[in-house]
This record gives sequence, structure tokens and C-alpha cells, in this order.
Amino acid sequence: MIKDKSMGRKLIFLDIDGTLLPPGDMLIPESTLAALDRARANGHKLFLCTGRNHRMTEPLLRHDCFAGAVCSAGGYVLCDGKTLVDIPMEPQQAEGVRAALERNGVECTLEARDATFGGSNMAERWKFIHKKNGAPLNSEAERWRKAMEEGMSILPLSDYKGEPLYKIVFIADHESDLAEAKRLYADQFVFCESKLDSLTDGFVNGELINRKFDKGTGIKAICDHLGCTLADTIGFGDSDNDLQMTDVAGISVCMANGSENLKKRCDRIAPSVYEDGIAKEFKALGLI
Repeated sequence: MIKDKSMGRKLIFLDIDGTLLPPGDMLIPESTLAALDRARANGHKLFLCTGRNHRMTEPLLRHDCFAGAVCSAGGYVLCDGKTLVDIPMEPQQAEGVRAALERNGVECTLEARDATFGGSNMAERWKFIHKKNGAPLNSEAERWRKAMEEGMSILPLSDYKGEPLYKIVFIADHESDLAEAKRLYADQFVFCESKLDSLTDGFVNGELINRKFDKGTGIKAICDHLGCTLADTIGFGDSDNDLQMTDVAGISVCMANGSENLKKRCDRIAPSVYEDGIAKEFKALGLI
């Protein structure tokens, strides 16, 4: 545990949905924002570390407390106004894996840097699954469900004109619907999946992350740029897509509302995002 504020600057990486904010929210609570500002005043540098693309992350970056962000799960990385990493999918790669998913009835959204494209059936599928389960969804699923309900500005797939893509988000009726895409592209993408019901071959949601990067490589890029070591970092997350972030961080923290898989891998468990978890854990770590 960090007890001495004089021990040196820390680089603090914060997942957004389910960690910094309740899934789908965009307004940082005042108590959390005060904790972030105090940590910055104490000499620490704060970064968002998210699966969201740059467009969905940028409104939060307007807060002075953040020095940059790892966006698109590591595909696009910013620090102090500089772009450190910019690795979209290869066009042929993106077209191929998308086609393999769609051949099997898998609904997809395509994330470019500054736009998100999705099919008209995506919102209905999220609503159906939420009603069917009657139970809380994982943070990524809840973010998408809420965004769809509130009219998130997703452009129709027909508007997609080949913009570079950084991530593909999917939702499938059956886990087996992903089999063809995995067979053809598992060597190129990590299929980060979360089951949405208890059936062996039931609903799954998730995202495809290019094996050329992840949240962990994004953190390393920022450390290299700033001349810091990974030992200087603290990573906060809540879901399985945060595994690579927390695996490289000097201190790894999972929120109490996080996945059991991530909790087993992290050094610490913070109070829930719904219980002012970031502010309380910053205090416990001696960051504020």
C-alpha cells in the first residue's frame, strides 16, 4: 500500500465504464472529480484507459485533471496533447472478420476514431437481452444498452465508407455463432467475450481487440514517453477487458462491482463505482 505521498509521482490509469463512472454515464460525480483534482495537485498524472474510441472519450478529457488517454483498448493513445499510438485494423482484416461475423447472424458496431457505425437491429437486441435476463449486465453491455436507449449517435452501417477501424463490438445469440470468425481470425484478434445468460451456448457480447495492441501496451507507450517505469503505475478496472491493463500495472485495482476473474488477478479491491469507489480508494492508497 502507498502510504507516503513523497514517494514520487504515480501514473494512474482509470477505466471508464464501471470504474470511473456507472456504465453509460458521462458526468463525473463531484466527489470523484475532487479526488482526481487532488491527486493531480499532489503530482500524480491521470489517464483514462478505455475501450471507448476517441470521440466517446474526448468529453471526459476536457477535464484538466487528465493528461491523456489510452483509447480503443490501446489502439489510439494520447499523452500531453501528443498522439503516441495510432494503429487501426488493416482494411482487408476488418472486412474479413466483419463478414465472418455477419454470415453467422452476429450484430456488430464498427468503431472508427471519431465515429461509431451500427446496424439497426443492434438496439433491439440489447433491449431484448436486458428484458430476458432481468439481471444486471456486465459494464460494457450495460453501457451499450443504455446508450442505445438514450439515442446514442451511432451512424448507420450504410454510412460507413471505409474509415480506419480500431475495434468491432459484437453481440451474438449463441456463442457458437462466433466459431467461424474465431477459426479464421483468432490469431489476429483477442475475442473478449462476456456471457449474457447461463446457457452453455447462450447470448454473448464482447469486442475484438487487435493483437497488435491492448490496454497494457498503451500504458507502456505512455511510460516510455514520460520516462517512467511500470512500477510507477496504478491501474483501475472492472471487467475482463481490463486484464491486460491490470497485469502490467505496478498496483492493480478492481472495483467491487467488477468481474470475479479480474478480482482474482488484482492486488486490491476498491469499493464499488456506485459507492464513491475511486475517491475512497485514492484516499486508502495515499494518493490524496
